[in-house]
Amino acid sequence: MKCDWCEDPNAIEITCTVYWELPDGTRAIEITDTPGLKCPTCKMEYQTEATIEALEDQLILIDTKKIGKAISFDQLMAQPRLLKRNYFK
Repeated sequence: MKCDWCEDPNAIEITCTVYWELPDGTRAIEITDTPGLKCPTCKMEYQTEATIEALEDQLILIDTKKIGKAISFDQLMAQPRLLKRNYFK
């Protein structure tokens, strides 16, 4: 994969822990095993725009009060949604 930062073609897919602020701004949560990319050249670790959009949409569409301080990416994405989709886009 191509690195979004330095354009090196050798970026690798990884899973990592990220910290995300909830849409209501009340707190941040730890999300483990989140898909991402790591570049061997510039050492940047980041999430793709598609992953960021999926995370942000899911956090808008679920009852975040039911989430503790930490959750895995797969568990987060499996949470039941209150709405079918993000109508604010």
